[in-house]
Amino acid sequence: MYLSECWEPSMPLVCVERWMETPDTASFIFQSQGDDGLPRHFEFKPGQFITLGVDINGQKEHRAYSISSLPKQDRLQLTVKRVDGGIVSNHLIDHFKLGDSAVALSPAGEFNSMDCQHGDKVVLISAGCGITPVMSMAKNWLENQPNIDINFIHVARDEDNLIYLKNLLELADKHPHFHLNVLLKNTTNSRFQQGRMDQDWLESLCPDLTQRTVFLCGPIGFMEDVKSYIEVTGFDMTHFYQESFTPALKPQNSDVTDEEQGEDTGVVSISVPDFGFSDSVDKGTALIDALEKGGIPVIAACRSGVCGSCKCKVKVGMVESSSTETLTPEEIEQGFVLACSSRALSDVEISLN
Repeated sequence: MYLSECWEPSMPLVCVERWMETPDTASFIFQSQGDDGLPRHFEFKPGQFITLGVDINGQKEHRAYSISSLPKQDRLQLTVKRVDGGIVSNHLIDHFKLGDSAVALSPAGEFNSMDCQHGDKVVLISAGCGITPVMSMAKNWLENQPNIDINFIHVARDEDNLIYLKNLLELADKHPHFHLNVLLKNTTNSRFQQGRMDQDWLESLCPDLTQRTVFLCGPIGFMEDVKSYIEVTGFDMTHFYQESFTPALKPQNSDVTDEEQGEDTGVVSISVPDFGFSDSVDKGTALIDALEKGGIPVIAACRSGVCGSCKCKVKVGMVESSSTETLTPEEIEQGFVLACSSRALSDVEISLN
């Protein structure tokens, strides 16, 4: 018996286990207890992420991490990859220890095995830390819908950088409907393939691609390449789902003309009147950088335009956005943007309401 599966506004978590998956990636197990001391069971949709809040140097920092464990359990697993200059990821890997606490906001994310319609044959394609959400999907299907045929394709540099290596091999040995295909740039292991993902490799690793539902997650460049390979096959893209852990390289839905943008250099102001904040920054500065520098209470969890936690409204001025993924057409029309994925092109006034 366990407590309500509903999440509190900020669910308290305690780290009860941690280990290194690779030299730069660590997994953490969290648990939470209710007021009566009973363990909470975590409810979420496989593939979703949570926004984790961690105290670092007296300040609460938030980042989004995909859940790699199964729902309805009292153990929540997150896997964190080191990021150059990453405040939270580096703190977690270097300093977060057993018994340390954090908080979690409610799970979110449309990239999951429940909201994304799929048939009885799926292919999960991932690279790097993009393996975390699809791992949760695969384990949930194997646990609850064992007749679903899963082709699990993962790309990494080598075995030392292959997240969940032991777990993947165990699943492949245990479940006849789980087909593991690992493509490494360097390997001598006969269970894995050696090469770089391209059109030929995709069709070789998944010859019945057009009969499956595709779930794709990884760095943006990898995803763009794989998506183009899939499109060439004549695949029905209504059965294609993806989520990226890195921001888009090119602006999307930008109505700003070259004349309006002017030169890339110069100084503009970013202000938030409700908080009495105004600062001069270089033109092209990300809104989130200016807001965080000014101590404005905005959460930037994913920092890649997929979680929506840093939504704000541009009341005056022009910005260029690389992602509007979580915004509705009505919100975009009203001037809402994602601060982590928007750059100031002129003097800008922002509202967080």
